[in-house]
Amino acid sequence: MNTFWLKIAGLAVVVVGVIFLISVIRGGKTRTESKPPPKTFYDQAEEDKRRFLAEPQQVREQDSVAHDKTAVEPPVEQARPAQLYFKPLSEIDEIEAERLLGVAVPGRSIGRLPMMGFKLMVDSCREIIRKWPDSWYAYRAKQMLADMPPRDRQRYNITQEELDVSRFAEPRPGTKPFNMKESR
Repeated sequence: MNTFWLKIAGLAVVVVGVIFLISVIRGGKTRTESKPPPKTFYDQAEEDKRRFLAEPQQVREQDSVAHDKTAVEPPVEQARPAQLYFKPLSEIDEIEAERLLGVAVPGRSIGRLPMMGFKLMVDSCREIIRKWPDSWYAYRAKQMLADMPPRDRQRYNITQEELDVSRFAEPRPGTKPFNMKESR
């Protein structure tokens, strides 16, 4: 039997062992561990749920809408009203609106995936805006539409009217001021 190949295999095992020993002595830290781990799809989906299913925040000067990092255009700045006014919904309408918003939020997360689109989210948001234009759900739907990357807003023909949240800043017949303690 040829011992030359056994010597090479033994040498390779020794080299791997030395490399492993050096990494253990150094503490196992590599250059990539110093960076925070990249956001996964599941992290983004949880962030969407937390952001769009939560109650709107009271009194903020500016609400900057974040977009995809690859977008060429700067993000749209939306002034958030100091006092929000929403029309209360009946129990049945509230359940239906909540269901549609529950479809739109995962649709937004799915739309971020490669080869997918925001169609499910856009259709749900448009239906919410059409059925309950003065509700808290319409406010959230408009925020989700405004948060889309500009190329997708153009693709789905999102209008300025669908992005405008200024109607929630002024009292209208049938609307009540939003109060965080009494809401929903």
